[in-house]
Amino acid sequence: MMTNLFSIFDPSTPNFLFSNWVSMFLFIFLMPSFMWKYSSRPKFFSFTLTTYIFKEFKPLIKKSSYFLIFPVTFFTFIAYNNLFGLAPYIFTGTSQLVFTVTLALPIWLTLMFYGWLNNTSNLLIHLIPQSTPVFLMPFMVLVETVSNMIRPLTLAVRLTANMVAGHLLIVLLNSTDLSYILLTPLVFSAKQMLLLLELAVAFIQAYVFSVLVTLYASEFTN
Repeated sequence: MMTNLFSIFDPSTPNFLFSNWVSMFLFIFLMPSFMWKYSSRPKFFSFTLTTYIFKEFKPLIKKSSYFLIFPVTFFTFIAYNNLFGLAPYIFTGTSQLVFTVTLALPIWLTLMFYGWLNNTSNLLIHLIPQSTPVFLMPFMVLVETVSNMIRPLTLAVRLTANMVAGHLLIVLLNSTDLSYILLTPLVFSAKQMLLLLELAVAFIQAYVFSVLVTLYASEFTN
């Protein structure tokens, strides 16, 4: 029984059986290895999409292009989880802060350690934007420091909030009183349009998360 509207985002895991968390890795089981060996439509779609993302991100990182394996992987992983979360009775991992923080915090800490150990002067330059007046420099250093510190939180909350918002709208429409027969076609059409919107949001949010990680990495590596 759903105690409140947000209970739809709670994984139902009785008796310590974390079956719903397995949904985060469903794409591994639903995409068998032979798909990558032989030509197929899913293989063509995945290859085209990842190639496009790689070409989009490559100009952002000039020196350490090998780092692009991380944002491309993040994009694929988050996009598949967002898509599977739209299916009935499948837990949406990206709607949980514990999931998104687990993605954002380690990559941010890695970039911070790498940057301060190997590119310290460049990081200090980023604390003071070009043409900043001298009397504003201490204030700008404080602002940029706080901005850097909250980056993992903004990455995690942005992804979670967007996924939660769409799912809440779908649940609200499903709970609409259809006692009036004239409302049924209208509500059904609204559900279909919202579902199409959520399909787009699934890829858009994966792209936004990945491109922000790439932009952050460019500050620490270039």
